Amino acid sequence: MLFLGKANDAHTGRAAGFCRLNFAEVSAHVGEWGESLPGPARAWTGECIISYLARWIVPADLLERAEIAINFHPGPPEYPGYGCNNFAIYEGAREYGVTCHHMAARVDTGAIVAVKRFPVFASDNAGTLLARAYDFQLALFYDILGRMIRGEPLPVSSERWTREPFTRKQFEELERMTPDMTREEIARRKRATDVGALSKP
Repeated sequence: MLFLGKANDAHTGRAAGFCRLNFAEVSAHVGEWGESLPGPARAWTGECIISYLARWIVPADLLERAEIAINFHPGPPEYPGYGCNNFAIYEGAREYGVTCHHMAARVDTGAIVAVKRFPVFASDNAGTLLARAYDFQLALFYDILGRMIRGEPLPVSSERWTREPFTRKQFEELERMTPDMTREEIARRKRATDVGALSKP
């Protein structure tokens, strides 16, 4: 198994530890935005790739070497791509969720395995929503990996991605606030980009 995750993240650490405990050979790598995919990961060959909050876009040729390549995305099918929790808050979503899907060369476009959903509260900002998403994502991870450990086939969801993945450029535009904006728009953008002590997704 090749496990790719986010550096300095407790949920990623639990997920990687679970893989090491239950699978014979695990090559685990974690990183931050902007870092290159490590050489050993790039050269890996094996049966399964797990991407868990990973900061890398996995090359198509690496995906093709695996029998199974799945990603755990901290957003529902309505919010693919970068800054998913931020856009959910900005758009006033009443429900959010997390998604497990097969990986494709293009980010957040592969067939969906399973989705877990939960409500968005009026008290939520981008940070509180992301914190809950991380908890739900770990629960979804245990469910899906548990099926793999038991030799069960992965679920096949009827859900589909509903839009093009959000980009970093769109997120940077969401962060922008100018004097010509209304107070309501500025407040909306502040709530959508307030992550407190949490790092951006």
